[in-house]
Amino acid sequence: MHLRTPAIVCSARPHGETGVVARLLTPDHGLVAAFVAGGRGRQLRPVLIPGNGVDAQITARGGSAMPGARLELTVSRGQWMGEPLPAAAIGWVSALTSVALPERHPFPAIAEALSPLLDAVCHAPSARGWAPAVLSYEVLLLRELGYGRRSGEKPTLPDGADWPALMVGFDRMGRALARHLFGDWPLAARRGDVMGARMRLAELLARIDSTI
Repeated sequence: MHLRTPAIVCSARPHGETGVVARLLTPDHGLVAAFVAGGRGRQLRPVLIPGNGVDAQITARGGSAMPGARLELTVSRGQWMGEPLPAAAIGWVSALTSVALPERHPFPAIAEALSPLLDAVCHAPSARGWAPAVLSYEVLLLRELGYGRRSGEKPTLPDGADWPALMVGFDRMGRALARHLFGDWPLAARRGDVMGARMRLAELLARIDSTI
């Protein structure tokens, strides 16, 4: 495999002394795991923040070895990682995408939806502007994986104007995600870490005054 493609960094885990295994969502090849040499170094750490957009050169290393990747930053979302609500939202949708999608299976609808969602989290005036989009993304991901409504059916979701209803929907969707994605091995082993990220986001969203 040798390809050059835009991608979104969904996760980056240390591997070896200085390397990182990055899971990258690409438009045409789905989720691709690749080894990034020096990924824990000063130059590449800011590039490998989950949610960042990158230009990725991915090359097979031969046999069954994991591909290697060289990444150039195209869209940085690192500046929002110091703000609790945006950081929690970026961390959650990135982690969800990283663990839920099978590798190297294209999901064009998910790839098309993730970048605008991340942009909304970063640039909307408040969480009311992007929380409904997070919920819609979760519904889309479940649908694309074969759960929930058939393709083409659009569920009616609450918007930011009805905050209590949105929080009810958010809680209901959390239970659906836990049941469908994390009830069986192998994803069950990651349930605590990933759903913990969603719980942190839910706690922050719940603090928003519904009367404002």
